[in-house]
Amino acid sequence: MAVQKMLKFVDVSREMPRKRSADVRRTDFNEIYAEFAAEKAAEQASRCSQCGVPYCQSHCPLHNNIPDWLRLTAEGRLKEAYEISQATNTFPEICGRICPQDRLCEGNCVIEQSGHGTVTIGSVEKYITDTAWEEGWVQPIRPAVERSESVGIIGAGPGGLAAADVLRRAGVQVTVYDRYDRAGGLLTYGIPGFKLEKDVVMNRIDQLAKGGVAFVLNCNVGEDLSFDAIRGKHDAVLIATGVYKTRDLAAPGGDADGIVRAIDYLTASNRKSFGDDVPEYDSGELNAAGKKVVVIGGGDTAMDCVRTAIRQGAESVKCLYRRDRANMPGSQREVQNAEEEGVEFVWLSAPKGFEGDAVTGVQVQKMRLGAPDATGRQMPELIEGADYVEEADLVIKALGFEPEDLPKLWNTDGLEVTRWGTVKAAFGTGQTSLEGVFAVGDIVRGASLVVWAIRDGRDCAAAMLDYLGQSATVAAE
Repeated sequence: MAVQKMLKFVDVSREMPRKRSADVRRTDFNEIYAEFAAEKAAEQASRCSQCGVPYCQSHCPLHNNIPDWLRLTAEGRLKEAYEISQATNTFPEICGRICPQDRLCEGNCVIEQSGHGTVTIGSVEKYITDTAWEEGWVQPIRPAVERSESVGIIGAGPGGLAAADVLRRAGVQVTVYDRYDRAGGLLTYGIPGFKLEKDVVMNRIDQLAKGGVAFVLNCNVGEDLSFDAIRGKHDAVLIATGVYKTRDLAAPGGDADGIVRAIDYLTASNRKSFGDDVPEYDSGELNAAGKKVVVIGGGDTAMDCVRTAIRQGAESVKCLYRRDRANMPGSQREVQNAEEEGVEFVWLSAPKGFEGDAVTGVQVQKMRLGAPDATGRQMPELIEGADYVEEADLVIKALGFEPEDLPKLWNTDGLEVTRWGTVKAAFGTGQTSLEGVFAVGDIVRGASLVVWAIRDGRDCAAAMLDYLGQSATVAAE
C-alpha cells in the first residue's frame, strides 16, 4: 500500500541536502546546497505524516498541495509530483530555493511541533522541479484556443510573470514591459546567485517567451512610453512594478562617498555574474574587495549584501541591526549561513552618523529593547553614553524599499494610492480605481515575499480573465 511508504518520521531523521563548506562557498556565487539524490529525496518525503489538517499547506501563501507531492515523491512518481506542484505554483523551483520555509510551510509542519524535525519541504520542491527541467517535462505554453484580447503588464518581476503565465495559458495575448534589459525583476538583479542561480530564472523567462509572451525591455514607463499609450494598446493593464525606492537614513554625513544603496550594490554584482560591463563595479564604487564593509539593516536584503561582500573578498563584514537576533525580520537560516561564512552581527546597534568625506567610519549608538509597540515587538531604546565608531570603507544601506510615486512618474490622473504610496487595489482581484487597470505584488502590499507576489499575480490573472470575458460579452451585445 502507498501509505507504507509514508509516516517514517519516527524512524528517519530530518536531513537537509549537503551544504558546501563555508570556506569553499564563500569563494563563488554558486548555490550553497547540493541536490538531493532520488533516494534521499524519497526518503525525506516519506517522513511526511500525511496529517488530516496540513498546516504546511494552509501556511503556504499559494496553498500548495504539499502532502500530495511529498507522497508522490516518496513513491517515485516524480512527474505526477511535478504536475501537482506546478498546478498551484508558477515557479516552484524558485520558491524551493528562496522561500523562507522556516517561517512558512516547514515552520508549521506537524511533526516539527511534535519534536521530530520538520520535513525538508523546500529542498524536495526544488528537487522535483529541477528533475522536471532535466527530463523535459516543462514545456512552453500551448493555449488550446487563442483569444483576441490583449493585456499589458508593467513589470517583469514574479507577480507580473505569474500573471503572464496564467493569462497566456488561457490564450490571452500578453505583452510585458520592464525598465531593465532582462526580465525577472529582483529575481534577476536583486537576489544573489548563491541563493538563486540565474539560469533558473532565465529558463522560466525563456519558457514564457516561447509560449507567446512578448517582452518589451529597456522600457521606462513614463519616459520611453506613456502609461496612457499602454492602456490604449491593450484591453486591460496590470501594474506589477514592485517597490524600488530605497528607504533613506537621515544622519549627518550620509552623503559621503562610499555609502551606497543595497539595490545598486546587488544589481552591480548580479550584472557582473552575467558578464556585463559594470564600470561602477570595476572602479571599486560598488565592489567590496579589500574593504571594511558595514551593512545597515536586518532583513533578507541585508543578508544578501553581507554574504555578497564576503564573496567579493571584503577585509571584514559587519551587519548593524537595532534589535536583537530573535527580533530581526530576516531568515534565521540566512543569519546562520552568513555567520558560517564570516559575517559579524552587531546586535542592538543603530547608526547615528558617518565620518569622512569618503566614508571612514559609522558612528554607532548602542540600544536596548524596551516596551513592545502596537505590533508586539519590543522597541529599541538608546543607551546614553555608549556610542562608538565602527571603521568602514563601504557602507551599504539595506533599510527596505518604498513605492515610487507612480501617478507623478506616469503623469496619470485617477490612479488612487494609499497613504503609504502603494497602489490602492481591491483585495483578491487587484482592481484599481482606473477601469481595466489592475495591480499586484509589492506595489500593492509594500515590500514582501516573492511567494506572495506569485499568489497575487495568479489571483489577479483570474480576475482579469473574468473582466475580459465580461467586456467581450458587452461588446458583442
